[in-house]
Amino acid sequence: MRLRVEFTTEPFDLDEPPAHAVAAREAVEEARLDAVDVGPFGTTAEGGADAVLAAVDTLLRRSLAAGATRISLQVNVAGGGTGSGTGTGSGGAPEGGAVADGGR
Repeated sequence: MRLRVEFTTEPFDLDEPPAHAVAAREAVEEARLDAVDVGPFGTTAEGGADAVLAAVDTLLRRSLAAGATRISLQVNVAGGGTGSGTGTGSGGAPEGGAVADGGR
């Protein structure tokens, strides 16, 4: 199974990337995932499930240690796969939840 993770660390600093954002970016780059897209307000990475989940663990630990006060994180099954009980069943957010990825 392939997974896609999207994350943002806070607090923001528009003048230069804060240490917690650099730590998170380095964690996903070191994981050697198939695709990493770094943007000014968030990062998206994609790869095999084990690699993505290990990268998420590392980015959470490093970002918090570097001063992040909030980390917004979303993990999706990539490529429209259904997985084994890992989705929401409806292709959208879980009951009572919200979809924050712009409908991608």
